Amino acid sequence: MANKSYTILVVPDRSARTRKFRVQKRLLIRSGVAFGLLALCGAAMVVHYFLVVGQVVENRVLREENAQLRTQIKLIHEKVAHVTQTLDRVERFDQKLRALTQLNDPERNLAIGPLPESDSRGGTEAEGEEATGHRGAPENVAFLPSKLDSLSSEAQRQEQSIQELTRYFEDQKDLLASTPSIWPVRGWVTSDFGERLDPYTADRAMHRGLDIANAQGTPVFAPSDGVVIFAGTEGGYGNVLVLDHGYGVRTRYGHLSKILVRLGDRVKRGEPVAAIGNTGRSTGPHLHYEVRVNGIPENPRKFILE
Repeated sequence: MANKSYTILVVPDRSARTRKFRVQKRLLIRSGVAFGLLALCGAAMVVHYFLVVGQVVENRVLREENAQLRTQIKLIHEKVAHVTQTLDRVERFDQKLRALTQLNDPERNLAIGPLPESDSRGGTEAEGEEATGHRGAPENVAFLPSKLDSLSSEAQRQEQSIQELTRYFEDQKDLLASTPSIWPVRGWVTSDFGERLDPYTADRAMHRGLDIANAQGTPVFAPSDGVVIFAGTEGGYGNVLVLDHGYGVRTRYGHLSKILVRLGDRVKRGEPVAAIGNTGRSTGPHLHYEVRVNGIPENPRKFILE
C-alpha cells in the first residue's frame, strides 16, 4: 500500500504515440495537502485583506472624529477660560462693592484680586494653563469635570453674594427714601435745636426741634416717605402731625393750622401734609419740626441735605 501508484495515460489526438506517467499515491496525497494549505493561506490572505481595508476605513473615520473631538474640547477649554476670567472680574467687582459698603464675606476673606499662586477659586497656575487648552486637548479631558464643578460652585457663590448685595442696596435705597433730607417748609429759623430761653418762662430749657417761621397757611411738605401715625392735638403744640419713616426715624410737626392727611396714610417725599399755623402755645405762625431716632430727639439739620 505504501508503494501504490497511479498510471496516467496521455493519448494525443493524432498518430503520436501514447505517453504514460506513473505517479505514486504518496506524492498525490502530499500534493493535495500542499494545495489545500495554499488554498487556506490564500483564503486567509483575502479575509485579512478585507479586514485591513475595513480597519483602514474605520481608522480614518476615528481620526476624523478624534480631530472633531479635539476641536470641540479646545473650544470647551476656551469657554471655560472665558467663564473663569468673567467670574474673576465679577468677584473683584463684588469685593470692591463689599469694601465700599463694609459688608464682610468670611468665605472669601475679602482678598482683593487673585492670589499670587492660584486663582480666586483655588485653582493652580497649571490648571489655569490647562483651562486655556495649551497642553493639548486629550490630556485635559480628565481635568474638565473638576474644573466645571469648581466653576459651578463659584457661580452659585457669586449669585448668593450678588443677591446679598442687591438686598443691601435695596435696603439702602429704602433708607435713603425714608431719611428726612429736605426742609419741610421754607422760612426763617427763629429757634434752633438745643438749649434756649423759653419764650414764656424765660428759663433755660431743651428745645427738641427747629422753629421755622412763615406766613399762616404756608404748606408743610413731607421730608421723606412715611406713614401717618398721629394726627390731632397735643398740649402746647396745638395741632400735631407725626410721620413714621421706618428704621426708627419719626418726624413731628407742631402748631399746625391744618392737617391734610389722615391716620394711616402713606406719604411721599415732597407731598404737602399740613399748613403752618399758630395753634397751641405759640408766639406767632411757625412750624415746630422735630426728628426723633428710636425716640431720641436729634438735630434736624443733621438730616437735611439741601
